[in-house]
Amino acid sequence: MRLQIIKNLDIKETRTFYLHMTFSIIDGMIRAALLLNEYVFIKSLNGSSYQLSFLFQSSVVVLLLSVLFNEMIFRAKRKRRLLRRAGFLTHFPLLILLFFPRTPEMYAINSIYHYVFLFVFFTYYLSYPIVLPTINLFLKNAYSNDNFGRLYGISSSIRQIMMMLTFFALGLLLDADPFSFTWFFPFLGLLGFFSIVLFSRIEYIPKTIPEISEGLIKAVFTSFKKMVNILKTNKAYLDFQIAYIFYGFSFMSTRSVINIFYDKELSLNYSSVAFYQNAYNIIAIILLPFFGKLIGKIDPRRFTIIPFISMAGYILFIALSSKFSYHIEIWNIQIYIMLVIATIFFGFFNATMLLSWNIGSSYFGSNEAAGDYQSIHLFATGLRGAIAPIIGIALYEWFGFSLTFGIAVISLLVAIYILRWSYKKRIVHGS
Repeated sequence: MRLQIIKNLDIKETRTFYLHMTFSIIDGMIRAALLLNEYVFIKSLNGSSYQLSFLFQSSVVVLLLSVLFNEMIFRAKRKRRLLRRAGFLTHFPLLILLFFPRTPEMYAINSIYHYVFLFVFFTYYLSYPIVLPTINLFLKNAYSNDNFGRLYGISSSIRQIMMMLTFFALGLLLDADPFSFTWFFPFLGLLGFFSIVLFSRIEYIPKTIPEISEGLIKAVFTSFKKMVNILKTNKAYLDFQIAYIFYGFSFMSTRSVINIFYDKELSLNYSSVAFYQNAYNIIAIILLPFFGKLIGKIDPRRFTIIPFISMAGYILFIALSSKFSYHIEIWNIQIYIMLVIATIFFGFFNATMLLSWNIGSSYFGSNEAAGDYQSIHLFATGLRGAIAPIIGIALYEWFGFSLTFGIAVISLLVAIYILRWSYKKRIVHGS
């Protein structure tokens, strides 16, 4: 019997939906594992703080290649083959972790394992600017306009549920065996490649044949010139990106430091970290429909103040958890009152930042220019990612947790001021 949600779909959309669902289930499992890999690196492998910053850095700096890879995707005649090759080259290095030792002493005397770990995940993150845009291209081609949003939303919800279930399972698994990462990351790598191969079976028929009038390198330089011109002429969007610089510094400079704080200051076990990850995801899922309606009704600069304030609250209450360290333990989960409050703030942040980061840029230009505006946003994110994480670790090494968190909160307040000023002074000339 057919599911009620797909009863009105044609054969092509039904087949696409099943393949999309399979991909989303596996992708949810992988995303959960990836969100724990920094804590695995610091707690199980005993990696250094600077190495940890590079692990997070590598997930962001790959966005610097977005312009180049987008042009490659645009020009590729056999996009299915491109998708499968990218999946193979970026997922199979995870198998190297099968050969990692299962004793902490080996990681203490031989740092080569730390560098191999970093290399493996940097290679995996290279899939982001190739695989994700190609997947969206396939889905946009296969789903009708009427069904795209609904089916994409259902699959995204399933992915979030799988993330939460995987968080819970991996937290228990890592507490029982801190070196279980040596097999579950390789297993998820194989599973991820299998899901990409399945996804590539979606029928892709381009609606138009791309006209290529210039070479690849020249086309990339043309894209950069277009991006610079947008920032010169659209002052409201320039303000938006400047505010994002201050926010991005705050978020990226504290990401690795917070993981160190969890381990060194609070001694959280894996189950506790997974608990807080799940809690903020649940809050975000509940809030997303409300904020999804709100972002279409107000200026994106006013809307983006909400995640910036939420992020400031999150960092502030994490910092306070070491000063007010009362906590209880339930089922091996360490529940800190300050961390619970921080998690609520982070739930609001995730629900609103997901919208602002993904679609906020599209409000500043015409529908036809939306891709160019998002390219600017992605490239700027990559630039921040190349600098901010290492600065955050340096601040922590020199001055400690409190000053690092304090500078991050001040940076967010500056970002909020820029957005408020811009909203009052400049008009958005959008679509």
